[in-house]
Amino acid sequence: MKKCFSLFLLSLSLLWPFSTQAAVFIEGLEDVPLMDGLKQIPKDTLSFGNEEGRLVEVYLSGAKVGFKNVAKFYQETLPQLGWTFQGQRDDTLIFYREGEALDIYKESTKPLIVRITVKNQM
Repeated sequence: MKKCFSLFLLSLSLLWPFSTQAAVFIEGLEDVPLMDGLKQIPKDTLSFGNEEGRLVEVYLSGAKVGFKNVAKFYQETLPQLGWTFQGQRDDTLIFYREGEALDIYKESTKPLIVRITVKNQM
């Protein structure tokens, strides 16, 4: 198992674009990167969890980025972290991974407010 995980990390490092900056992850979702141009709204973060699952809801905002760029970033990035893109329904991107669903929803356009929710799949 350790060997598989090490190989996964090595392959991930080879696929990840080279950058002089370290990746920044969303607080509360340490396995979901924060896109450049977006800021987390910490006061709006909601998190519940136990051994059976978790529910995390975070809000991101950005004045100079559009939802199309956000969608493109997460459609390219999240599969590298094990999330499978399931499609888009209206203003929501849907991903699945290991019994969890991750939704990225556009709350507003100006300024851009994005809600990311991770919860157990039903």
